[in-house]
This record gives sequence, structure tokens and C-alpha cells, in this order.
Amino acid sequence: MTKHAAFPSQDVVTAVAAPAPAGPHFSTFAPQLKGAAALDCKKHARLHVDPAATGVAVGGSWLETMKSSSPRSTTADGENGDWMVRAHPRPGLAEHRAVLFSIFFSARGEIDRWIRGSRPAGLPHLQEKHPSALAQFKEALGAAKGMKAVVFLDYDGTLSPIVADPDRAFMSDEMRDAVRRVAEQFPTAIVSGRSKDKVFEFVKLTELYYAGSHGMDIEGPAKQSNHVQANAEAVRYQAGSEFLPVIEEVYHTLTARMEPIAGAMVENNKYCLSVHFRNVQEEEWELVNEEVRSVLKEYTDLKLTHGRMVLEIRPSIKWDKGKALEFLLSSLGYAGRDDVFPIYIGDDRTDEDAFKVLRGMGQGIGILVSKFPKETAASYSLRDPAEVMEFLDKLAKSKQGDGGAATMAI
Repeated sequence: MTKHAAFPSQDVVTAVAAPAPAGPHFSTFAPQLKGAAALDCKKHARLHVDPAATGVAVGGSWLETMKSSSPRSTTADGENGDWMVRAHPRPGLAEHRAVLFSIFFSARGEIDRWIRGSRPAGLPHLQEKHPSALAQFKEALGAAKGMKAVVFLDYDGTLSPIVADPDRAFMSDEMRDAVRRVAEQFPTAIVSGRSKDKVFEFVKLTELYYAGSHGMDIEGPAKQSNHVQANAEAVRYQAGSEFLPVIEEVYHTLTARMEPIAGAMVENNKYCLSVHFRNVQEEEWELVNEEVRSVLKEYTDLKLTHGRMVLEIRPSIKWDKGKALEFLLSSLGYAGRDDVFPIYIGDDRTDEDAFKVLRGMGQGIGILVSKFPKETAASYSLRDPAEVMEFLDKLAKSKQGDGGAATMAI
């Protein structure tokens, strides 16, 4: 029997999200299709499925968690795979998920059409039933009128599409222009798991703040910004510099361990490492996990988390994207002020730390980039980078005032 390593509970994706409270959150299930045949629930009684409950907890291995939470490939229509359909080859968590969704659908073909977008006429897409920051732009930013906005953007999956080769995750010129226009109006930061230098190579805008390595390496604009006073001190922060030698050592060790596994790639993001396995054959996913954990047994001051088809190795310090957001707000002189409206847009589980900070502040909004409903502390959603660009275009036009005094005119 294969032994599956488990991640800490905060990193495990639950099979079905609990129904969201009243307000702008994701709901749990898609509505039942019209004319769907009744399901014989007796056949599934052993799963104790209760759709009326506040949540459904389903156990699963690391392998099944990755299959359910991380799209494998990009389809012809641009969607990043199909996490409810393609995760079914083996029994386990995915099988249980299929049973849960079968309560609402009468046939597998209906599920395929629903997810892939070729759905029966008159039926809305899953995402269309959730609050869109684009469709509900005025509602989302209604509380920001007269306030100073600050914009935080993840990179991969937000400003650029998720691609098979991480080194080719280029943003479009149109997206770059959209980010530039926003930065002309509001302080804008890129907060990424990539190294600061690498994400700058992709974005190439000197007027932005950059927080690389999940916020552990922060630097202010390379040129004078509209939002920085001429006599202001340069913004620079590095968390965990003492870990740089051990990160470099682990990088070389992991690179050697991954070499025999076709498709595996170790990315050095300076303060953290990313082990990508999007291009690894599914039957070798567990081998990647075991090799990484075997190496980290010797490094107790490092921690392991996972994202979309990637394992992340970081120093065991209390610093994340949420801390980076707080640091940047403080550096801009906005700490503790009630006239500031932070906007954070991201697609990954690491962005949840920033979403939670905003909820704790009771100011601003978090926007999750996703085509599928999932548990999140964000308040609104956008489907993909194309919608992010459209949102940024509208945002750039929504300011009033000049320079550092610019406020929202929604």
C-alpha cells in the first residue's frame, strides 16, 4: 500500500467548501439541472453525504489533494483543466467528490458540459453565480469613495496565465499597460512567490513596489513615483536573510534529486524554493513529494507547503504575503489610517494570508482569481487574467485628485 505524506491541516484543500454566510462569498454547489433524474441516495449511504450540513469533510492523501486542487493542463479554450472531472481516474477523495456532485446532476456528461462551458442553453456558468468584481465594480468599490486606494497584485495566474514552463510565464503588453495606468493613479505593488528580480524581469515597470519570495524580499520603486515624497527613505526589507546559505544548499540537493524525474523542476526564488511538477507524469507525483520530504528531514528550520502543482520550501518564520501587505502600507504612511482602501488580487492559496489581513482590518477588498468556487477569505472574484486586466482598466479611470492625494471617485 502506498504511503502518502500529509500536509498540515491549513494546507489541505477540503473536498467541498462550507456554504458561505450572507454576503459576497462563494457558494458551495451548482444548482440542480432542470429535468435531472432523481438520484438513488441509498447507493451512496456509506459516504454519509448531507448537503444540508454546514460542510462536508472528506479525507484524502496528498496525491488526491493535488489532483483536486491543481489543474493539470490548459485546454483549447484557455481553461486550466477540469478539477472535478479529470481527478477521477482512481478511487479516493476524487471519487467521493464525484458522488457529492452527482446529487445535483443526473449524468456525467452534464458535469462535463457544466464545467467546460458548453452547458445547456439558459443555464448560468458556476462563476456567473458568484460575485464578480468586474460585473459588480461599483458595489465592490462603493466603500472606497473618497479614500486612498493601494493596489496589490499577485503575478502568476493573475497578471499572466499559468503555463507549463514557469520561465515562460510572460505577461502581455496590454496587461503591462493596464498595470502602468493603475500605478500612475495609485501606489501599486507586485507580491509574488517568485524572486524579486525574476518577477521584475517579467513586469519591467520601475514605478512599482516589488515583494518577491512570498513577501520576504521587498523593494520600493526604482524611480521617483507619484506616490512617494521626494525626501522619503527608500523602501527595502528582507526577512530571513540568515537562511540564504541553507536555501542555496537545499536548492542544489533538490536539483540533483529531481533530475531523474522527467518534467520536475526546482526554481530558486532566493528566499524560498519552488519544486514544480506540472509536467511530471501523475504516477510520479508521490515520488516528487517523497524526495522533497526526504531532503527536508535534515533541515528543521525550513517548512513545506504546496500551491498549484508546486511544492514550496520556505524558512520557518512568521512572514507571508499578509505581512508584506502590512509592511508596505506602513511604509507608505498608511498604517492605522481609516481613509485607506487596499485592493489585493491573487489566485493562489498563499494570497489567502493577505485576504485575511484585509478582513481583519475591515478595510479594502480581496479578489480571488478563479473560475471555480473554493474556500477563500476574499470578498470578490475575477475569472482569469483577462478579467483582471479589464478590472484594472476600470480602476485606473476611477480616481479623482492628483498625485499622492488621489482618491477613489466611485
